[in-house]
Amino acid sequence: MTDQHRHLGAGGSGEPGGKASLGEPTLAEDLLLLLFQPDAGLRSGTGGIAGETTLYYVLAGAVLADLALGDHVRTTSGRLGTTVEAVAENPPSDHLLRTSWEYVADKPRGVQTVLAAIGPALREPLLDRLIERGDIRRSRRKALGLFDTSVLEGGDGDRRDGLLADVRAVLVDGVEPTPRVASLAALLYGSGTLPQFDRDIPWTAPMIARAEELKKGNWGAGAAAEAVARTVTATIVSNVVIAAAVLPRS
Repeated sequence: MTDQHRHLGAGGSGEPGGKASLGEPTLAEDLLLLLFQPDAGLRSGTGGIAGETTLYYVLAGAVLADLALGDHVRTTSGRLGTTVEAVAENPPSDHLLRTSWEYVADKPRGVQTVLAAIGPALREPLLDRLIERGDIRRSRRKALGLFDTSVLEGGDGDRRDGLLADVRAVLVDGVEPTPRVASLAALLYGSGTLPQFDRDIPWTAPMIARAEELKKGNWGAGAAAEAVARTVTATIVSNVVIAAAVLPRS
């Protein structure tokens, strides 16, 4: 699996192509774009993205949540805990999601095992996609007037602002979320980085209570048809929280 992920390309099919070949952004791309801090002024190697030390668990959780929302995976509970298994007749078309799906298609695996296996190699291909879409720019600058360094900057579009507005509407204004935004908000909360968004999403008791409900899979009456996806996503987010809690934070 690790070798497979090392060869993930930016394109949705794994083949060379432009922006059009990427297809719709994955949930993990949206989450990484939200975690990107365009005003931080930090170098890409060590900063610019919130929660770097726990990032791979969170991105892996977003991949699994995306697979759940597309009915590509399901979870089962047993004596040894919660496992993830592939829906054999419904593989995803997106190359990055497909590679992760194949990992659980080989055999059902524990959620923590899947998060640890697929997460570490996700950051770069997801970042490459965001750069190819124009959501983030990568530029070169001189450090101390001597060394070339790679710096991440905000792109020309406003997609990040739109995502942030959607999450704020759900967490602060009480808007009933779509399943995708509910998952995004729950994963953002589960990542432990939400306090860093206080300027846009005030860190208040009502907001925390709302985020807790989303984390548990309580998405509202409109999401009743997404019962399986809600259950799977809630399980994934809970495991992301558990996994992230034992890792050092930066």
